[in-house]
Amino acid sequence: MENNTTIKTHKYRLYPTKPQEAAMFETLRLTRTLYNAALEQRISAYKKQGKTVTGYDQQKELTALKEACPEFAGVYSHVLQEPLERLDKTYKSFFARVKRGEKAGFPRFKPAGRWNSFKFKEVWDKKKGRWLSPGRPTDDGKRINIPKIGSVKIKFHRPLEGTPKTLQIVLDVNEWYAVYTCEVAKNPLPATGSSVGVDVGTTWFAITSDGEFVENPRHLKNGLRKLRVQQRTVTRRKKGSNRRRKAVKLVAKTHQKIRRQRLDFHHKTARKMVNEHDVIAHEDLKVSNMVQSNLARSISDAGWSQFFTLLAMKAESAARRVVPVAPNYTSQRCHQCGHACRENRLSQARFKCVSCGHEANADHNAALNILDKAGARPSGVNGSGVSHAVV
Repeated sequence: MENNTTIKTHKYRLYPTKPQEAAMFETLRLTRTLYNAALEQRISAYKKQGKTVTGYDQQKELTALKEACPEFAGVYSHVLQEPLERLDKTYKSFFARVKRGEKAGFPRFKPAGRWNSFKFKEVWDKKKGRWLSPGRPTDDGKRINIPKIGSVKIKFHRPLEGTPKTLQIVLDVNEWYAVYTCEVAKNPLPATGSSVGVDVGTTWFAITSDGEFVENPRHLKNGLRKLRVQQRTVTRRKKGSNRRRKAVKLVAKTHQKIRRQRLDFHHKTARKMVNEHDVIAHEDLKVSNMVQSNLARSISDAGWSQFFTLLAMKAESAARRVVPVAPNYTSQRCHQCGHACRENRLSQARFKCVSCGHEANADHNAALNILDKAGARPSGVNGSGVSHAVV
């Protein structure tokens, strides 16, 4: 049965009072403490007894934990369950990577700087079709209820769509946000009859088989001089001092601006492609492996993984198809005759086939090859709106 809904997130700025903000910081501290304690329990149980502790086992101990440590009783029950579920998911991902023979990366303890959110798992009563207590907006739409914290001021800059599922409270540098995950109906766009191949790069962000060259904005590179000055200031400040904390916050704000610029660019570029094409093909790149190269900074600055994720999400909502294809020989194969060899690629931009003499821009030739691969064999569309070509 075809799924006519998709998941969409809505992010709104929160403006807590000082007591409310203190309570939110305390919730972050307690949930992080619980995560780290649960990880320590799992490690110790396996080392000392050879026993595996599950997330379900740990959740059953929450009642006893609240009795032993009354401070945890001041945290909403679902919020306490979520760190244990997060840890359980992390463990399962670890063992899945081990099974696949990949670099595993054992779960790590979380310092304060790497723990910036807590989550309410349910905000909507399905049976009665109404809000539950967490995240419920007030009648005037200017505040939301956050259990154990209070009625917090919020800016609903756009309407909340669909049926809300979860609510996550996120701290981004020094700003608080409410992130609702909602189930919304798909909004299919009219067919265009167009298919396109997309080759991503560092010189140009994207080159399409239609001959369109999308400029790479290089947000990180443009902000690098400012970042270097700020980071040098951090190193000169005494560790633990207020001046150092202020300098660290300035660095974080600069990174925040760069992230937002990149995200905005990715949203707009992905939206344009989804609006104009029924089928969008791109290389199925392992970006995490590619950032080990000498182009690591340029690749991270481009943010291909985030772009492909947004592209797939927008395509799913619009009933479009996104087709990731194997990247093998896309930059070395001649689109005209099919001959593939390293000598075809004369430089970053020039392509000349040693077999038939065909000359073209190397990236445009690669985009044409990507489009060919996407249509080389029949492929089905799964529920996420992404087709996987078997090539």
